[in-house]
Amino acid sequence: MPKTRSHKTNLQVIYEDNHLIIINKRVGDIVQGDKTGDQPLSDIVKAYIKEKYNKPGNVYLGTVHRLDRPTSGLVIFAKTSKVLPRLNKLFVSKDIRKTYWAIVKTAPQKKEDTLIHWLKKNPKNNKSYAHNKEVTDSKKAILHYKTLKTLNNYLLLEVNLETGRHHQIRCQLAAIGCPIKGDLKYGFNRSNNDAGISLHARAIQFTHPVSKNKIHVTAPLPEDPLWDACSS
Repeated sequence: MPKTRSHKTNLQVIYEDNHLIIINKRVGDIVQGDKTGDQPLSDIVKAYIKEKYNKPGNVYLGTVHRLDRPTSGLVIFAKTSKVLPRLNKLFVSKDIRKTYWAIVKTAPQKKEDTLIHWLKKNPKNNKSYAHNKEVTDSKKAILHYKTLKTLNNYLLLEVNLETGRHHQIRCQLAAIGCPIKGDLKYGFNRSNNDAGISLHARAIQFTHPVSKNKIHVTAPLPEDPLWDACSS
């Protein structure tokens, strides 16, 4: 049976206006429908809008970007067809700054660095592979990381993306020997209890495409002792 949940259950709205809505996605939620048949976050947000504003008929909601199912954090949706292409344009032009937090067990050689790889996706196993030079059908991937905190057995890294490739953070950190906690696909040795990975889309900054106001939102961390230690 497909998994469904009430839109009232743990839907964490971080920002909302007439044009867009930003949600703090939970581990395990899918942003859009897929072959699993599980209820996507987009449907839950539509139901929330329909009830909150007592809207008759279908509710419009445009998906601007995605987060991997096992990750948590900020997801932007467009509430009107007018603003969707404007938000898409911000992503294409890299005028939206996204900051991620990742927990790893192995310390990178440098406390902060820029990673440049060429990633090649294998659709059969839904995995990307990092190469140090360009190969056929690969895409250049650039990210910047720095170590924010050293915990008892783990480290907290802050990651800023310059490109947006398939599984980019997961793949590039694994390529330097620092797979994200819980990420079995990219080499971590055991899964997290919630079957997710310790990667959180922490903050988003951009200029609102309609109001031109500066938007800067931060997502609360998942409820977990290790994440609690990161913020203490």
